[in-house]
Amino acid sequence: MSNVDSFGAKGVLNVEGKDYEIFRLNAVEGAESLPYSLKVLLENLLRTEDGANITADHVRALAGWDKDAQPSTEIQFTPARVIMQDFTGVPCIVDLATMREAVQELGGDPKRVNPLAPAEMVIDHSVQIDAFGNAGALERNMEIEYERNGERYQFLRWGQTAFDDFKVVPPGTGIVHQVNIEYLARTVMTREVDGVLRAYPDTCVGTDSHTTMVNGLGVLGWGVGGIEAEAAMLGQPVSMLIPRVVGFKLSGSIPAGATATDVVLTITEMLRKHGVVGKFVEFYGEGVAEVPLANRATIGNMSPEFGSTAAMFPIDDVTLDYLRLTGRSEENVALVEAYAKEQGLWHDPSRELRFSEFLELDLSTVVPSISGPKRPQDRIQLTDAKEQFRKDIHNYAAGEADELGIGRPSKAVDVEMEDGREFTLDHGLVSIASITSCTNTSNPSVMLAAALLARNAAEKGLTSKPWVKTSVAPGSKVVTDYYEKSGLTPYLEKLGFYIVGYGCATCIGNSGPLEAEISEAIQANDLAATAVLSGNRNFEGRINPDVKMNYLASPPLVIAYALAGTMDFDFETDALGQDADGNDVFLRDIWPSPTEVEDVIGRSIDKEMFAKGYEGVFDGDERWKSLETPTGATFEWADDSTYVRKPPYFEGMQAQPEAVEDIQGARVLLKLGDSVTTDHISPAGSFKSDTPAGQYLLANGVDRKDFNSYGSRRGNHEVMIRGTFANIRIKNQLLDGVEGGFTRDFTQEGAPQAYVYDAAENYREAGTPLVVLGGKEYGSGSSRDWAAKGTALLGVKAVITESFERIHRSNLIGMGVLPLQFPSGESADSLGLDGTETFDVAGITALNEGQTPKTVHVTATKADGAKVEFDADVRIDTPGEADYYRNGGILQYVLRQISAS
Repeated sequence: MSNVDSFGAKGVLNVEGKDYEIFRLNAVEGAESLPYSLKVLLENLLRTEDGANITADHVRALAGWDKDAQPSTEIQFTPARVIMQDFTGVPCIVDLATMREAVQELGGDPKRVNPLAPAEMVIDHSVQIDAFGNAGALERNMEIEYERNGERYQFLRWGQTAFDDFKVVPPGTGIVHQVNIEYLARTVMTREVDGVLRAYPDTCVGTDSHTTMVNGLGVLGWGVGGIEAEAAMLGQPVSMLIPRVVGFKLSGSIPAGATATDVVLTITEMLRKHGVVGKFVEFYGEGVAEVPLANRATIGNMSPEFGSTAAMFPIDDVTLDYLRLTGRSEENVALVEAYAKEQGLWHDPSRELRFSEFLELDLSTVVPSISGPKRPQDRIQLTDAKEQFRKDIHNYAAGEADELGIGRPSKAVDVEMEDGREFTLDHGLVSIASITSCTNTSNPSVMLAAALLARNAAEKGLTSKPWVKTSVAPGSKVVTDYYEKSGLTPYLEKLGFYIVGYGCATCIGNSGPLEAEISEAIQANDLAATAVLSGNRNFEGRINPDVKMNYLASPPLVIAYALAGTMDFDFETDALGQDADGNDVFLRDIWPSPTEVEDVIGRSIDKEMFAKGYEGVFDGDERWKSLETPTGATFEWADDSTYVRKPPYFEGMQAQPEAVEDIQGARVLLKLGDSVTTDHISPAGSFKSDTPAGQYLLANGVDRKDFNSYGSRRGNHEVMIRGTFANIRIKNQLLDGVEGGFTRDFTQEGAPQAYVYDAAENYREAGTPLVVLGGKEYGSGSSRDWAAKGTALLGVKAVITESFERIHRSNLIGMGVLPLQFPSGESADSLGLDGTETFDVAGITALNEGQTPKTVHVTATKADGAKVEFDADVRIDTPGEADYYRNGGILQYVLRQISAS
């Protein structure tokens, strides 16, 4: 539909002699005092107003936003572009390819299925750290990556040629969010519409929760599930409630000894404590101008860790300087400045904006910190790290045994390596020290601080402990260039910190195996091994199957912990080693000064580096260019492929949706506690031969060594469904004291323990629908679409919890699964439910009459016939979500729309 323009907002902006069509915000009363992020949304509504889905009333509701009200007004946001990484992106392209065939089967033209918004994918999630600690590591890891992922990469190359407006950044370039801020982000977009050049704010949704990194560049964007991203690519707006906006005032400056990482861990702790789930956070005040862009991006990146939808910084001179540094054209920079100033989007610290809530951080109060051992918000001051570790170790090491008499559970395990290294391990050993993940590798201040710390340590004769797996996985090639130019690479390498790849690596669990002897010693003695990484996620079981405790730290502290070799270490009082003269060396002796860090940044980073780093970025290297690529409008699925298979979502689909039915006689597949993340639900990381996924691959002729990771096989629903709810740390309360992907199978006599997948298959054969019971914050963590896809494919019809995290709730609806909440203040336990009951859910059929019920009636019947009854809240929050649910899912809805038109 064409734009209606009820407010007469359409106008022309001339920048250096060139005309752009724009939609002026000052045409709407109340726009002036809106928070920056809501102004961006307001422009979006003005530009897409069609009188049907987006009306003048929506525009007025947003302009007249009541900062104190609870969100209740639904709007439709149309992102300017979609950004993907390959783990979550492959299923998107698989689904688009499948949709092309489904359209053909319903009598339409398959070529009508194309991204309607520019879609870009960065392949960054597949590199694993197999080789490390030597000069050949990077090449070897890339070689193995192509061997493992050739089939997926061929498929993506097909997509690049088959679909319009879809571009792929090949492997070995960098991490999606860093490539986004350094190259892909436009800040202000231009696009020709009906023969006229239009300018509008760059906005994006991404298939990775850390899409919010681009908020640091003044671009409104956030992570969505692959399911919502596909819909956005196909022109479906994202349904959302106008959020509350938290104003976060920054003042002061970071003290010597603290880093941007410490700032972001402090902000994460503050905002988690305050409660910002579903809200926008916006940084304001005089202090904003003092925050370098790399630090803004670091803060924006961690938005999912503090729980907000977005964490915005406004556009100002710092933004323009960064755009120039990273090689954006002068024409683009001029447009960004003129557009931002014209639209009131330019940062003006003197302007009073409306905010729902206020917080403030004086940056001078920030102290060096780490976070762990299992959540990003669990910040520990570095000075308390040893003491806190000694408290936490009791949760991870068996019993009170203190073999070494050091006042905590301890164990002396002697290890002899094949190459002659000999050492003794104990609980708390640092088995992995990795500088990895977009959060910090895009930030020169912490990356160069790490390199300078490495230089100072090497010059004092310090070395990393021989049991530590050390690695650097930068977010872009620019990092390597400035390391080279500063002359600091040799010092990092001296401590074992060689570059192992350009990708997420350790932060998403692609840490690769520990050395065999170390792995065996940890497993045989049940040692509580630790990992220290400069990432953003440290959930249980995420980093490596041999590692129990995971800590987030700044890049220099990652190196410090590699030197220490244990978490049982106090950097104030414990020496890292001795220098040539036998003097103790402490962390304070080798910590680089902020002025030196700034000086090296000034000398080592320039515009040419970015231009060179991103030259021919979509072309790829010889490996990429020489991949054989299929052609044609529809994809030729290979029957024997174990990576890319045609999913079953559209099988037997009719042109009209079938009526929604109530749920009867459902069994509980899992009963789960609080804070169950999408990492617990969705298949991620590696898996063993005896798991259902391993058994499937072995049966299909895949050797154990070629299993690869779940993430790399996201294009094969057969593997993914078998890995859903199979995380090694998940605790299903239907079983006592059992961790991992198991449940009780009530189709069998005595309801014995079984794999979740095997039980689900038995329920399917018996025609029994399934439900999942959960606690608070169900589905927090990454925006993993397979957490919802896998749930649906296992036969789960409803998930009943105390509360949901935003993305996962909408993804469940997008897959046709009903999200329900226990009555306020109630839980499965308070209602006396133990998961052995059968469940009936009545009242869902109201959706067939176009009504979305506020509650449905749930009856849980126990084995002895006793009944527990309650009214559950229906968490279908918008009319759009109701349409998706009625159609059996978002893709079915879109497909029917395309076919009907």
